[in-house]
Amino acid sequence: MLISIDPQNKEPLFEQISSQLRGEIARGEVRKGEQLPPARILAEGLDVNMHTVLRAYALLRDEGLIELRRGRGAVVSGPAKKQARLIQLAKQLATEARKQDISESELVRLLREQT
Repeated sequence: MLISIDPQNKEPLFEQISSQLRGEIARGEVRKGEQLPPARILAEGLDVNMHTVLRAYALLRDEGLIELRRGRGAVVSGPAKKQARLIQLAKQLATEARKQDISESELVRLLREQT
């Protein structure tokens, strides 16, 4: 697992971390049941605050990609690979829509027309 961050990037550090982990899950590099590095160890390796990593993990948990278990840490859950790829694409779409000044309702309408 290779994660890097760019402090000069406008994207918050926790988002950079969660995005890279989401990508690894989407590509199948990290599979269901696999444990992610402990937050403390990952934070030390990236030279960031442990709470930054915990926030990234919490975001992935809220997306249903990982489970946070006391004593066991962060573990990839369920159908994470498919979900991770869709979340990744949805974030890219939302970012592009914001750049083009497309409202949320307009974006939803565009998506519905595609089904």
